[in-house]
Amino acid sequence: MAEHNELGKLGEELAVEHLQKEGYEILETNWVFQKAEIDIIAKKGEIIAVIEVKTRSSIEFGLPQDFVKPKKIQLLVKAINEYIISNNLDSEVRFDIISIHKDAKIFKIEHLVDAFYHF
Repeated sequence: MAEHNELGKLGEELAVEHLQKEGYEILETNWVFQKAEIDIIAKKGEIIAVIEVKTRSSIEFGLPQDFVKPKKIQLLVKAINEYIISNNLDSEVRFDIISIHKDAKIFKIEHLVDAFYHF
């Protein structure tokens, strides 16, 4: 596996641990619909959180969250719509980003709640 894939996988594992510590129930990881993949679908209270995880080895070229582009957002909206319909859910949906980057020898995790779209 390529180094960036391993970093991404580690980032998603760290994000799941972080969310569980914060009281989220993890419903799905790497849920795929057509061309879209949702990194994490979690629930806290009555809210379904769609979480895009971005992991970088450094922030030299920008913060991890800066790499979530409009096309990706569009795909996530389409995918979670399908997830909600298929699972017959009636919940509020929120879109978050978990930004992870290496700072010296530790990973810094930032959870950006309601990061880009709300419906």
